[in-house]
Amino acid sequence: MINIYSPSGKEEDVQIYIEEELAAAGIKVRRQEVEEQRYNLIATMGAETPSLYFVGHVDTVAAWDIDDYEAVEEWGVVRGLGAADMKGGCAAMIEAWLALSTLAEAERPSVGLLLVVGEEENGDGSARFLEEQRPAWVVIGEPTAMMPAFSHYGYMEISLTTQGRRIHSSLPELGHNAIESMLRVLLQLERTPIFSKEDGQLIYSIREMSSSRAGFVVPDRCETWIDLHLSPCVDPREVRVEIDKVLTRARETIDGLNLEAAFEFEASGYELEARNWSVERLEEVYLRLNLPLSFTPFRSHSDGNLFYQAGCLPLILGPGSLETAHTPEEQTSLAEVEAAARIYAALALGYPR
Repeated sequence: MINIYSPSGKEEDVQIYIEEELAAAGIKVRRQEVEEQRYNLIATMGAETPSLYFVGHVDTVAAWDIDDYEAVEEWGVVRGLGAADMKGGCAAMIEAWLALSTLAEAERPSVGLLLVVGEEENGDGSARFLEEQRPAWVVIGEPTAMMPAFSHYGYMEISLTTQGRRIHSSLPELGHNAIESMLRVLLQLERTPIFSKEDGQLIYSIREMSSSRAGFVVPDRCETWIDLHLSPCVDPREVRVEIDKVLTRARETIDGLNLEAAFEFEASGYELEARNWSVERLEEVYLRLNLPLSFTPFRSHSDGNLFYQAGCLPLILGPGSLETAHTPEEQTSLAEVEAAARIYAALALGYPR
């Protein structure tokens, strides 16, 4: 799967590959159209309508270098685009599914497998699935270093644009530098108490900054994208109110500021009950696999937010870690992928009927 380039919006090739692998094992797969040449794959087993689904996304971020994205295996570690986020998790789910399909018909659990597109962009694959059905539980194979996550950070995406006046760079006093205005806005944001790095309730990251490109001139436009990851107890609406206050103050105190701001995306975090059907099962399986078991919040954005908002209860658990995801060093180990497959199969067999 890693060797099939599948950035968001161009997932068809990897979906065809997976579909063929499952069909070769006699597993029926349904395509669920998201848009033209983009579709989710859905498989089910068991006698009843599944109320537990295993969910993986097959898309990745764009390659850092289109000539350098393929899988490289060394000493049981696989490196390559999507190794952790989350083709390793998808592979584990498919392997678990293939194992479960060998059981006698009467012994198969009633579970579903959902492989979605578009998670790295706007979650349109999962949103499409949720239009048709909303299972009680989902297990999502995002990279958690095999630590189950029953709590999940919220996420906000903000775009800021400053406008200036272009002039030759030798005469900056006659123009207005949009980059300088943007930097002053960002400094005011960073000094806001809600962005304190000491309590870890809000994680603030400037993701992108770009300006108009023209040689030897004062730039007349600057765009910035900001990611905010919010602990489950932080309400995005309250954060938005505080940011609006900062931006209003910036417009009043920064000379000549022409600022546009938009809250492009917003999702609340969540925290599930500490004890549920899966915890006892996880404790048993981790002990049998001789793996340490600890629970940790999932700090990134994922389709888990969408499923929770739709009334599903998500468990985030998968091989690989966020530390290398979306970087040229992305990796996961085959041992973790195998362990994840065993854990997924055990969860399917242990789900209350």
